[in-house]
Amino acid sequence: MTGYLIRRVLQALVVVVGVTIIVFILLHLLPGGPARAVLGQRATRVAIAAFNKEYGLDKPLPVQYVTWVGQLLRGNLGFSYKLNQSVDSLLSENLPRTAVLVGISTLLAIVIGVALGIWQAVRRNRVDDYVLTGASFLFYAMPTFFLGLILIIVFSATLQWLPPTGPDGTVPLWDQATNLILPVLTLTLVYVAFFSRYMRSAMLENLVQDYVRTARSKGVGSRRLLFRHVLRNALIPILTLLGLSLPGIISGALVTEALFNYPGMGLLFWNAAQQQDYPILLGVTLITGVATVLGSLCADVLYAVADPRIRYA
Repeated sequence: MTGYLIRRVLQALVVVVGVTIIVFILLHLLPGGPARAVLGQRATRVAIAAFNKEYGLDKPLPVQYVTWVGQLLRGNLGFSYKLNQSVDSLLSENLPRTAVLVGISTLLAIVIGVALGIWQAVRRNRVDDYVLTGASFLFYAMPTFFLGLILIIVFSATLQWLPPTGPDGTVPLWDQATNLILPVLTLTLVYVAFFSRYMRSAMLENLVQDYVRTARSKGVGSRRLLFRHVLRNALIPILTLLGLSLPGIISGALVTEALFNYPGMGLLFWNAAQQQDYPILLGVTLITGVATVLGSLCADVLYAVADPRIRYA
């Protein structure tokens, strides 16, 4: 187990280094370079040269990269001149709200999706299975922003049960629980469909295995067989799927935040894109990439815990 974890951690570190290199390259591929992006299109050559000298942008790229990584390790992600605030302070304000949205939605999607997948596998080819399958395909194929708009029209404009916008960033989230419902529901419904489809397939695949027939021949009860043996094996691909789906969940959260005016990283990214605030855009991209790598690493660890064979592969 220790060797497996060391290999996975080293692989994750390599990927994180790759992410930093890509973001660094993007920084220098900006139109006119970082100086032009910060100073504006009307900046003179003298002003650009002075800016490059002050911030070490006139040095060779490898030297700049090492310096930039050193700043990242100290928590310095750059400075937003348009908002007159450091990027790390902006992210520290908005990241917890995005983490709440993604965390609640992912947890609900897994719990509900796994439960529906088990139910559909047990009730295979019955009316409720067909209905849930059709609903799953519908929600899975529906873009996040379109589903959010439908929920706003139904629950806010028509029924007037819920507010159409996310919580106010100046008030604690838990004091605005009703404002959280629609953003969480939008992100949850898409991934409930995602996880339930894969859970159903995994359950059906395991129900026809030899160990199930052997257990039944020995008189093991259906409920015990389902939850103690089949479910554990069926959850293994779901753990891997969770790590692979994390980028989609985060990107869905960015769209959801922009749609509901939810004060998180997504709304920050959207506003920065409109204002061409490149330091914020690159900072959000870097944090999202690192979070994706860490999510995949956690999925690998859980995979090894669930299936001991992986540890010795």
